[in-house]
Amino acid sequence: MNTSNTQSLAKSLTGIRGLDEITEGGLPKGRPSLICGNAGCGKTILGMEFLLHGALDYGEPGVFVSFEETDEDLTSNFNTLGYDLSDLDTRKLLSIEYIYIERSEIEEAGDYNLDGLFIRLGQAIDAIGAKRIVLDTIEVLFGGLSNAAILRAELRRLFRWLKEKGVTAIVTGERGERTLTRYGLEEYVADCVILLDLRVVEQIATRRLRIVKYRGSEHGANEYPFLIDKQGISILPITSLGLDHTVSDERISSGIPRLDTMLSGAGYFRGSSILVSGTAGSGKSSVAAKFVEAACGRGENCLYFAFEESPQQIMRNMLSIGIDLAPWVEQGLLRFHASRPSVHGLEMHLVTMHKLILECNPAHVVVDPISALTVVGSDTEAKSMLIRLIGFLKTRKVTTLLTGLTHVGDKLEASNEEIPSLIDTWLSLRDIEHQGERNRGMYILKSRGMAHSNQIREFILSSKGIDLFDVYLGPKGVLTGAARVGQEALDRSNVVSRQHDIQRKKREYEHKRQALEANIAALREEFDTATEIIESLSEEEKQRDAVIIHDRADMAKLRRADLTAL
Repeated sequence: MNTSNTQSLAKSLTGIRGLDEITEGGLPKGRPSLICGNAGCGKTILGMEFLLHGALDYGEPGVFVSFEETDEDLTSNFNTLGYDLSDLDTRKLLSIEYIYIERSEIEEAGDYNLDGLFIRLGQAIDAIGAKRIVLDTIEVLFGGLSNAAILRAELRRLFRWLKEKGVTAIVTGERGERTLTRYGLEEYVADCVILLDLRVVEQIATRRLRIVKYRGSEHGANEYPFLIDKQGISILPITSLGLDHTVSDERISSGIPRLDTMLSGAGYFRGSSILVSGTAGSGKSSVAAKFVEAACGRGENCLYFAFEESPQQIMRNMLSIGIDLAPWVEQGLLRFHASRPSVHGLEMHLVTMHKLILECNPAHVVVDPISALTVVGSDTEAKSMLIRLIGFLKTRKVTTLLTGLTHVGDKLEASNEEIPSLIDTWLSLRDIEHQGERNRGMYILKSRGMAHSNQIREFILSSKGIDLFDVYLGPKGVLTGAARVGQEALDRSNVVSRQHDIQRKKREYEHKRQALEANIAALREEFDTATEIIESLSEEEKQRDAVIIHDRADMAKLRRADLTAL
């Protein structure tokens, strides 16, 4: 196959966050697309956003043809999203055509056709030079027809006429019971078919989007959750997440100096994921707050997702351990987003978080706690949601700290969400009970890419903040809290007692030394005296011998004795 002559399909960007990524460039340019779904799923707003973005962002005026809502109703509805449709109409960027159709006036005769509609649409398109058009909804136009042959023929004419006009079109349709649309026909004549779905599972509503078909183009085929709020539609393209994100060697402080020391002296890797797990009241949120305080202190912005406490409650509670987060909120470095898990389904939470992260562009994100998400989904669903969230944050080099609840009696490595394999650094806070007292301990279960301590530390929360102490290891095992303090006091007492014993023994030995040295001095003096006496006697003996010899010589001279006799 010669790929050099292959031409890609021309597309029109929708401007809707996520949809252009899923469709790999937008809707087919100059061709009709079908948006179908049940009531309230967002068909009208998707169509209108397609026109608004086209007019404001891409210089393509559009026509919105409504068969149900008047132009006054549409203008009022979209004012809530910040769009002034009247102003756009004045500037000839948008034209709203309300066409009222009475079903009783529709005849099922063989000469039924849409020529009148084509004339009106053509005039509206030519009046502003429209490049885009939306027909909302197709059921009203053919509501009085039951002849499938006429219906199919007119639909083909409508779609062919739209192609001939060269406008990029969206046609909306209500979903049928067993088919994509009420008539089960439109999907066979549209080039692109998008299905919107509004599901309610266990009283929680979730909107999803799926591209059923897209002629001549690759596209995402999964279901994508999407959100409708005051800023319009936001879609999360989950298939875009991969494992090709870059990593950083830069280290950032945890906010707890002794924890940084345990993490080879430098803290976490920037852009990594951290899990702080522990039982209720073990201090997970305190670790998160200290991390946030340190990050804001460096001038880095943080986004804090809270699922159990309000921002005011979190800030008040943290004051008890010397952490004041209010100034960082006032400076705009810290933003809280608090909501009950049961407000939305998991996918809607994911879309909301995705949207806020794009909006705030934080350097760090805290999710406290992830275990709350299991309230609105199974462990498997929560894990899937967190995989996508963590992957998305890593692609943006955002340092992520998650807190997770474990239960008393769980194994050390247990986790409700079963996500530790995705985590770079895992801290575990444990309750240590001894002698009727309950204290906290911290382990570093793992920290990828760095040497780290494998020892437990006692985790202390006080009015001065957070600190870590070495636990007491002895014959009685690991001691913490009052037992550790008592044992340390006993150890200090023993040290003092040993020091006193040593000093006493030193004094005794000194006395003995002095006595021995005195004895040695006396013996040396006695020895010296004896030596002098011996030397004196020896000298006297020499002198006596000399005198005797001298006397003999004199005697010999007197006797005139022989010299040999001397």
